Order: sequence, then structure tokens, then C-alpha cells
Amino acid sequence: MAESRGFPLAEPGLWVERIGARMFPAGRPALFLDRDGTINVDTGYPDDPAAMVLRDGIAPVIEAANQGGVPVIVVTNQSGIARGYFGWDAFARVNGRVLELLAEKNAFVDMVLACAYHEAGRGALAVADHPMRKPNPGMLLEAGRRLDLDLSRSLIVGDKPADMEAGQRAGLARGWLIDGEGSTTGGLSVSPLRDTHDLEALLTAIRSL
Repeated sequence: MAESRGFPLAEPGLWVERIGARMFPAGRPALFLDRDGTINVDTGYPDDPAAMVLRDGIAPVIEAANQGGVPVIVVTNQSGIARGYFGWDAFARVNGRVLELLAEKNAFVDMVLACAYHEAGRGALAVADHPMRKPNPGMLLEAGRRLDLDLSRSLIVGDKPADMEAGQRAGLARGWLIDGEGSTTGGLSVSPLRDTHDLEALLTAIRSL
């Protein structure tokens, strides 16, 4: 993996960071989560660690996966980097703060992937429809390759249809869309995540993996 200023960049616009030392047997399903708007409250283009606040109910979801030996993987688009609003250094600080907030709730992430490519970007990051940028499935497929995951049994949680499409195109069977509607598209069964009942259904699905 190429390193840039100490950052875990697999290529100029792709961050791939293994967190911690937990090992998983081959063929495990994973819990994929978007970050901004899913794990933390969305602040637009997040560049201030002090502004990070966890969404209600998300830490128990991650903790349930941790307890069940299910890898937890964050897959996040970061077009603010491509647009020049902030750099990987700011991303690292914000992401570190999000992970700290989760750890305070006994919830831990195993891998973070972030895609900075965008058609409105600058230089090497100015790429339209990059395969790593959701709704393309590249980040999920990359995590699957690196951790030898069973993507067909994996779950995804996100706040945008693009998250669900990425899951569907990666071959996942189930997704949860925050404040969304239930649907079935291309083999991906999407459930809403709007209230305590929906959260309990997600926790049950994680515990059954």
C-alpha cells in the first residue's frame, strides 16, 4: 500500500485503514456502515473534529457486531477532499474523533475506507464515476478482498440510496436505510431504520450472522 504523509492511501483518492488487531476467519459476513449521517450527525463537509456527534442508537449496532465476531467496516465518500475544502489531514482528525466517540460507547470499527474521487475534483482526484465512489461497489469489494469476507451474507447501513445501491452491486442481501422506506432492488432487501422497532430488527439480524 502506498503511504502519503503517513496516511494509509492505497491510491491518491482512496484511504484504506485497518483498525486494531482483531482477526477474523475467512468467509465471515461483515457489517458495512456509511459514516456521515449514519454513524455521526451529518455536518455537510466534515472538517472539524469538535463538531462530531454520534447518531442515537448507532453505537449498540456496532457493539452487537463486535460481540458477534462480525467485522465492522466504514465506507464513506469524501468529495470535500476532491473539491479542495479540506485534506486527508482533516479527514484523519475527524475520523479519529468519530472512532473515539464510538470507543467511549464500547463500539469499535475494524476497517475504514474513504473515497475522495469526484468529477468536480482537482488534479488526480478529478474522476467522474470512479469505481470506488458509492453508488459503485468498489470500497465494499476491496474490503471483501482484503478481509476474505462473505459479501452475500453481509449487511449495510446508510442514509442515502447510493449506500443501498453500492450494497446491492456488491452482492449484499440486506440493507437498512436511515429515515428511508423499505424496498427490494436487484436482490438487496432494504429495510427502513426510523425507530426503536427498526433498530431492534437490525440488531436481531446482526446477532444472527
